[in-house]
Amino acid sequence: MAQSKRIASIDWMRGFVMILMVLDHASMAYNAQHLSSDSAANFVSGTPLPEFAFFTRWISHLCAPVFVFLAGTALAISIERKLAKGFDSRKIDADIFLRGAFIALLDPTIISIFSGRITIQVLYAIGVSMICMSLLRRFSTSALLLIAFSWITFGELLTAQFWPPQDNIQTIINALLFSTYSSPDLVIKYPLFPWLSMMILGWVFGRYLLAFSDGKMRVSPIALSLTFGTLFLGLFFLIRFYNDYGNMFLYRDDNSWQHWLHVSKYPPSAAFTFLELGIMAIILGFMMIIERFIGSRPNGILLVLGQTSMIFYLIHRLIFEGSATFGGLRHFADINMAYIVSLIALSLLYPFCLWYRGFKAKHSNSIFLRYL
Repeated sequence: MAQSKRIASIDWMRGFVMILMVLDHASMAYNAQHLSSDSAANFVSGTPLPEFAFFTRWISHLCAPVFVFLAGTALAISIERKLAKGFDSRKIDADIFLRGAFIALLDPTIISIFSGRITIQVLYAIGVSMICMSLLRRFSTSALLLIAFSWITFGELLTAQFWPPQDNIQTIINALLFSTYSSPDLVIKYPLFPWLSMMILGWVFGRYLLAFSDGKMRVSPIALSLTFGTLFLGLFFLIRFYNDYGNMFLYRDDNSWQHWLHVSKYPPSAAFTFLELGIMAIILGFMMIIERFIGSRPNGILLVLGQTSMIFYLIHRLIFEGSATFGGLRHFADINMAYIVSLIALSLLYPFCLWYRGFKAKHSNSIFLRYL
């Protein structure tokens, strides 16, 4: 794998979850029966989890972890290559900071305006995590792995002290760091620490990809992905089987498949993290195998959407939320309409993203376009 070559399977993976994300955002905006019970803060034990509605919501759980993990991977590949070429370290830090701040501010500004209330979600988590990486990038791989897995393993202990759901205790500061907050005017669902741990793991994976391409590692990224994917899914199974610590207070009510998969996303539990990163690693491993054998079509839908993920996210999110908030379409239909709207949106967004990718390439010196 040449060092200058872009890894298509990473873009495929990102493009794949973008398709799932469109469906979830359409359901959030228009589906009156949209499920959002993936937190101990808003799930009442015994509440039914209808199969089709639950599955539609559950498949979207993959989106944010993949987004955050691969943001770390892409950032690591970009920064490590720049360092190898002798770029100034302080300028690199400034660039990471500015890019992270730009992304993080999209949530409390433009996204919130179109949503009708202040929403702190995945863009905040990605942006602030990127800012943190301007410091953490200097740490060794071992230290980064220790930080990430320490939070995944022990973060629930801290969260339990300041955010026991049964006591309905919420503070904005805690929510920005490790818990959640909800009021009519403000919603915080993506705290920094758990999502930073996923970005750190993505950064480590990016380092590994570069080291393997330089001949410094023997185990291929494919074998690494499939091995850790299997390991993570095994850890998920153990946590859900014992139904105690590691579930962020969202336990199984029974042995139905819905309750086995009904894990806490807000805030992310260890069960959620291992399940989603495990699924991602398995899919990514197989995508790498496919890429090895068939290569990549330059205008393939997954590749195009993966390479234009930020503008794709902003366009469809603002259209959905804007029409729901200001057009009177909030929860006006059912889940079937969410699927129809998603198909229409994808059919329109693909040619737009194909055009935008070419436009961005022609204006590669634009600082603003680099962030989108």
